[in-house]
Amino acid sequence: MRRIPGIAALLACAGLWLAASAQAQKTTLLIYTALETDQLKAYQEGFNKAYPDIDLKWVRDSTGVITAKLLAEKGNPQADVVMGVAASSLALLDGQGMLIPYAPLNLDGIMSQYRDKKNPPAWFGMDVWGATVCFNTVEAQKKNIPKPETWKDLTKPAYKGQIVMPNPASSGTGFFDVTAWLSLWGDKDGKGDGWKYMDALHENIAQYTHSGSKPCNMAAAGEFVVGISFEYRANTNKAKGAPIDLIVYCYLTGQMLPRFESYSQSLRMWYPARDFLAFLQLRGRGELTFGRWLRSVLARPFVLPNASVTDPWPAVWALWAGLRQAAGHPARMLRRAIAQDS
Repeated sequence: MRRIPGIAALLACAGLWLAASAQAQKTTLLIYTALETDQLKAYQEGFNKAYPDIDLKWVRDSTGVITAKLLAEKGNPQADVVMGVAASSLALLDGQGMLIPYAPLNLDGIMSQYRDKKNPPAWFGMDVWGATVCFNTVEAQKKNIPKPETWKDLTKPAYKGQIVMPNPASSGTGFFDVTAWLSLWGDKDGKGDGWKYMDALHENIAQYTHSGSKPCNMAAAGEFVVGISFEYRANTNKAKGAPIDLIVYCYLTGQMLPRFESYSQSLRMWYPARDFLAFLQLRGRGELTFGRWLRSVLARPFVLPNASVTDPWPAVWALWAGLRQAAGHPARMLRRAIAQDS
């Protein structure tokens, strides 16, 4: 399951520049974020290269804590920027009149379901992430615990006391899990199968954690067999050599999806027109050369929205069928006109 509106009920992350004034003296921006600590360095370095006269100060915590802090400070705002916080929280802040609309350069490249509907938007998405189970294969073998093939397998007696998950009251990841299960199996005013599933799962939960990362960290360390987390932390722990399998379940059936080894094997969707327009804007500001843009395009395998370079036939066939249909309309109209005159 991924954090996508209409599928898992939540957009994964969203970011918003609230205010930034260009001043001659050194300026400090205070950023509230729920991004992982090891993700912040890349943003810090990239920003400092473009704006060396601005210092960034980070306040990092889980989504629920950041949201509560912002609401508590409504009368005396402290943060300049809110970044990497769930869109549901940003929509709440927007409803309180706390956000200043801002349109990034590549706004046209952000699909409408991943940003605020207003123009300019009060918030916009920066990435999407998905629920992932971190399954410690070594500990599972010691305890003779099978790999859970579906979400509902986690309610079986074999997993009692072996599961750790984030607390939905403080963790955006935990909140996402809850909304996803309710989307899968139903709410029905608190009496649906989604709630029944969570009641059964609760019987097997050993611990609820403050953050979405910690369950996977604990599973990776062998403290528990199963950690309900998200794919970024799962992949980073796997890359460090942790004996875990990454399990991602289908959002429609709750069953396990085919295993993948790394992101380097995945394809990305490339929108040439949007990407090129964004490049032109960045080049106009002196932030990106044509060579660097081209290298970024060729850095990983990609597919086009309606065609694949390695398998173009489906797109060619669809184009041919469309042309035949378009060409057939005038012919049919002419035949009908002749028939009416005869």
